[in-house]
Amino acid sequence: MAARETDNPQIRLASSGQLAVIEADKWVPGSFQLVVDGTPQSHVNLDDPTNLFFEYIQRIGHVIDEVRTPGAPITAVHLGAGALTLPRYIEATRPGSRQQVVELEQDLIDFVREHLPWSKRAAIRIRYGDAREVLGRLPKGLAGSVDLVIVDIFSGARTPAHVTSIEFYREAAALLAPDGILVINIADGPGLAFARGQAATVQEAVGHVAVLAEAQILKGRRFGNVVLIGSNTELPMHFIPRLLAGGPHPAKAVAGAELRQFFAGASVVTDETAVPSPTPAQTIFQVRSGN
Repeated sequence: MAARETDNPQIRLASSGQLAVIEADKWVPGSFQLVVDGTPQSHVNLDDPTNLFFEYIQRIGHVIDEVRTPGAPITAVHLGAGALTLPRYIEATRPGSRQQVVELEQDLIDFVREHLPWSKRAAIRIRYGDAREVLGRLPKGLAGSVDLVIVDIFSGARTPAHVTSIEFYREAAALLAPDGILVINIADGPGLAFARGQAATVQEAVGHVAVLAEAQILKGRRFGNVVLIGSNTELPMHFIPRLLAGGPHPAKAVAGAELRQFFAGASVVTDETAVPSPTPAQTIFQVRSGN
């Protein structure tokens, strides 16, 4: 039964004990929001999977559009699933793509599959477990052949420490084809200490990085999402103007010398020094379920 036929279905997740709720979007017909532990995790338009709602998801969608030939199938690995917004987007915009999705909470995926089903034609393989552990169990044929790796891992409103280190990013980057793209969603607030450390760490891991976000966030004036784009080879910087033009606005990209200035003084994060992402104020991300 799809979510449109129910009234805010919910489940208490066995692993984390967090409450997951699916709420209908009152303003966009056919759309639903997955809220976990009071924090919006995903927004899905069942009628139009190409309709991306959250700002950072739209930015990642623009990156997806620039990978390889527009509309051509790609191989993608998603670390962190939510309601599979981006796997649905890839299937809709690049039919025939091969996708691996890693999610810790199997009952969350079962819940989403029941209430927000995705196309049965989609070549989406779900693997369960901690993202870092599952990386070591992915098919060996994926190593060095993946076009796109997306890291969007949150436990509630925070990214766990063990998926923020250079050791983790090196494992993720080992999947990439020589010109494959690593995309990472993080959240940070004024001062951007966490984001700057992540940028320095990804730069050390892969060698080539750009940062994309709403302008006021990159100026450190408010809490929000920052998208890191990395590659083992030179990034196709010609697509940066198109990423900015695609919005949401106002947008800003940081790369090259400006990027080095952005993370100047920040230390590379290791397994020994890693900490979770900062906790946002409840007024920023969290919602009261049912509203």
